[in-house]
Amino acid sequence: MATILALLAVPYNLLMTMTVIEAVPNVSEGRRGDVLEALTAAVSQVPDVSLVDLCADPSHNRCVMTILGEADHLLDALLRLYDIAVQTIDLRTHHGVHPRMGAVDVVPFVPVRNASMADCVELSRRLGSAVADRFAVPVFLYAEAANRPERRALEAIRCGQFEGLTAKMTAEPWQPDFGPTAPHPSAGASAIGARGPLIAFNINLQSADLAAARAIAGTIRERDGGLAGVKALGLRLEHRGIVQVSVNLTDYTTTSLHQVFVTVEHEATRRGIAVVDSEIVGLVPMAAMMPAAAAALRLGRFSANLVLEARLESVGALPPPPPAVAR
Repeated sequence: MATILALLAVPYNLLMTMTVIEAVPNVSEGRRGDVLEALTAAVSQVPDVSLVDLCADPSHNRCVMTILGEADHLLDALLRLYDIAVQTIDLRTHHGVHPRMGAVDVVPFVPVRNASMADCVELSRRLGSAVADRFAVPVFLYAEAANRPERRALEAIRCGQFEGLTAKMTAEPWQPDFGPTAPHPSAGASAIGARGPLIAFNINLQSADLAAARAIAGTIRERDGGLAGVKALGLRLEHRGIVQVSVNLTDYTTTSLHQVFVTVEHEATRRGIAVVDSEIVGLVPMAAMMPAAAAALRLGRFSANLVLEARLESVGALPPPPPAVAR
């Protein structure tokens, strides 16, 4: 598997002039090792693309891949990924706790180095058109690439999931941006878009009480009057026998990771439930982790200049770390 070392091997001055975009495809497969290997191999065959992370979960039955590269190379890698996914994933028999509407459920592009949001929007449209033409999979553009305001939010597009797609797509507001006006029989539809960094952060509870996890998710969710920039679901992890508060943090500069964690912990404790652990899905910016660590340690004097890697980066000795990943 290609790793971030492929980028770090590039001389620093050259790296600073490269255009680097992050793609974070979420694929509806988290259980079959042979399929995950095939998906990984498809991406890794493309030169000048780095698959820097893959997270798979059997209860979610989903994998999140983080891929870095230039636009044309990413387009090639993602079309190869779609080819494998459409051949091997059948949503008519797929089951998992995470909402999904497609074999390749969502592909966001994030500008990383010498790339703009406009570049990512253009790449979203190029990929959407190619996916529809090659695989007859309908594509909805979302977030910064959305052509309609009601399609900016991924959850609005995915509402009803695969099982509700046929009925949903008969209504004019939900005709796709590219491709047929009915779902692919087994691969459903995809959302492709452009956005800023987003952190996928899961907090696991020592409980099997799904209602409690959902109540806590509702407490912290911005839409329901909770924390700014927070989307959350309560999910059951069958393979661990516990429940989870699954969080997408869309703006870590407004609401910190530490604030999300302590709020969930407080709400869980109030219900007599302990926090088992937490996890980051994909990659996370150093700028999000440093204040979280400072808050947890109650550091009285803290700045990025106290972090060795940040100081080295500031003087040009290290390239900056890759951005966050979202689901």
